[in-house]
Amino acid sequence: MNTTTKAPAAKRTEPSAARAENPFLDGDLYKRTREYSPREAMFSKEMKAINERGAGKRNRDPLQAPSLKPLLGMVKKGLSLKDMFGQIIAGNDKGLWEPWLTAFGFEIRSVNYAPTGKRNAVIALDLGIGSKANALFAKEGVPNWRSLVVEDCAELKIRHATEKTPFEACAVFYLDK
Repeated sequence: MNTTTKAPAAKRTEPSAARAENPFLDGDLYKRTREYSPREAMFSKEMKAINERGAGKRNRDPLQAPSLKPLLGMVKKGLSLKDMFGQIIAGNDKGLWEPWLTAFGFEIRSVNYAPTGKRNAVIALDLGIGSKANALFAKEGVPNWRSLVVEDCAELKIRHATEKTPFEACAVFYLDK
């Protein structure tokens, strides 16, 4: 009589529902590693951490997002970013919205151009390595701006690079007043 005992099946552990940690949320860590790491390597590591963590969905309105506060007072094309958002909400100067926001690295994904009613604007901030926002945040001394912005945004859109398309990432906010 041959008796064999099988080991019990390994119990599967369910993945935790908690969001992954992003070490780049700590600005000091970013500053220490920045001194000896190439720019592209740090960007890749930060984007990987951002992708694993996902959008924080803390403040979907760009006027209320703490991560965008350094940009709201900056003036480009004769208006501050806060004033530009105000013009969009009011429905004034419709033909100028795209060039205004492009100066800050934003893109309008959709908006209601009707003279009355809510704008329901979907605004995306470019998170790429060549983003115009990179220089603006650097001027304000915020090296880890991508991680901070993604904590506030409503959605995170990432399109990985292929042979034919470059890497693209953006943080999406909703301006629906």
